[in-house]
Amino acid sequence: MKKIVLCGGCFNVVHEGHEWFLKRARALGDCLIVVIASDVHNKKPYARPASARARSLRMLGIADKVIIGSSRSFFSTVSKVKPKIIALGYDQTLPRDVAKKIEELQIKVKRLPRYKRISTSALAKRGKNR
Repeated sequence: MKKIVLCGGCFNVVHEGHEWFLKRARALGDCLIVVIASDVHNKKPYARPASARARSLRMLGIADKVIIGSSRSFFSTVSKVKPKIIALGYDQTLPRDVAKKIEELQIKVKRLPRYKRISTSALAKRGKNR
């Protein structure tokens, strides 16, 4: 049985910090599935459409699968994917109700450290979209 790792985010401006994070998440299991925040949940001023963000991540070739998340809840995506591990970035948190459900399902949560001091918002301001 494959050990599925799930991670997610907005990924409006894919940069080397994201690549570093995805490679480390990939190393935690046999299969990496990346969930892109739906357009409904992407409230950044530099937001890009989910389809464009997914295409950027697929082009990296790190994830086994890139999906666009549910507009309803993160947990609905978790219940479909059924990961063994959820990888979180240094600045990501799970909603309390989701964290409780994940714990009940015995899904491990692994927080990965920050890579350098790269700021997605600063890159977006400089027009560094991929």
